[in-house]
Amino acid sequence: MSAPARVRLTYREALREAIRQALIADERVFLMGEDVGAYGGCFGVSKGLLEEFGEQRIRDTPLSESAFVGAGIGAAMGGMRPIVEVMTVNFCLLALDQIMNNAATIMHMSGGQFPIPLVIRMTTGAGRQVAAQHSHSLEGWLAHIPGLKLLAPASLADARGMLAPALADPNPVLIFEHGGLYNLEGELDADPGAVDIEHAAIVRPGVEVTLIAYGGTVRVAIAAAEELAGAGVQAEVIDLRVLRPLDDRTLLESVSRTHRAVVVDEGWRSGSLAAEISARIMERAFFELDAPVQRVCSAEVPMPYARQLEQAALPQPETVAAAARRALGIDG
Repeated sequence: MSAPARVRLTYREALREAIRQALIADERVFLMGEDVGAYGGCFGVSKGLLEEFGEQRIRDTPLSESAFVGAGIGAAMGGMRPIVEVMTVNFCLLALDQIMNNAATIMHMSGGQFPIPLVIRMTTGAGRQVAAQHSHSLEGWLAHIPGLKLLAPASLADARGMLAPALADPNPVLIFEHGGLYNLEGELDADPGAVDIEHAAIVRPGVEVTLIAYGGTVRVAIAAAEELAGAGVQAEVIDLRVLRPLDDRTLLESVSRTHRAVVVDEGWRSGSLAAEISARIMERAFFELDAPVQRVCSAEVPMPYARQLEQAALPQPETVAAAARRALGIDG
């Protein structure tokens, strides 16, 4: 039996193919947002889709996040399957009332009569020299809101496969695409199918310390694990994948094996997703720990524009490896 056909593509192209296949599979699906049509999306994800599907299904919107997110909610209530693109995560704050007070609550407040099968995609993260107003990682803020599901695809497979099950979910789903991943390149099966959007994934097995990351920080954690391996330390790396609801079982089982944890989060340390994960580990696996949970987060400053300062403000492999050594009681 021959092996499945494989294609080489980028993270950006994997996202585009996911949208394309969703549009082909279900006539209720449409994409809307700023510059998603003729321009092809601010990050090129929707390039070519307008020509293929027409302006009824690839809809450019006015520059009003509150208006077009609200329109997406209404369309979902009416039986459509909208994909709404918010250009960067900071702009979702202009639609936070719609996201928190409408999308997240309507199914609950209607007693289940009005599901909201809405997907909101947004670019997140720093590392691209776009300065303080476009470098946020606000996943922890949005993970605070009941009624939402949050996904963070860190791999090509997840970029390609998370959209279909997200559109099938009766709850609003937010997908965070790290801007530093768009040019990531690799191979996938030509028809990989949908992926699990319920569980975290162990992307590198290990036995001495657990490195927990998501989105753009997964690569940082893997690089830190490789640095540690050079010193004989076997670190396990977990890609959270799903930020709400968190897959506690995978996290706790890993920490119970390794007895140490480092949480890597590009968000600010205070009130962060890393703080929530750390608290859950301390509450439910305290007696399994041989050292306090370590956190590696971004510096609590507006993100600098200068490249060397931006890199200094972000979690790096060496800072993650240093945190792991502290957990292990290793000097240097």
